[in-house]
Amino acid sequence: MTGPPAQASRRPVLVVALSILGILLLIVAVIYFTRTAGSLPSFFPGHQAGSAHKHIKHGIGAVVVALLCFIGAWFSLGSRPTAPTDI
Repeated sequence: MTGPPAQASRRPVLVVALSILGILLLIVAVIYFTRTAGSLPSFFPGHQAGSAHKHIKHGIGAVVVALLCFIGAWFSLGSRPTAPTDI
């Protein structure tokens, strides 16, 4: 039975990765909500030099994806099936 231990060992990595990704996306959302398109970092989608427009929809999208990451991490922490015991 090599399947369950390998699957169980991957879960913490998945939880940590999804949690970190969710936190990073929340930071990106805050940047989109607080900065104008002209002051966004040049590698962000929506950067327009000299623009005073804010990309609220980009921020909302980042929040939604961050929430999906947190939900995925939460479900990855769910109960693990236990092996039947012979009594």
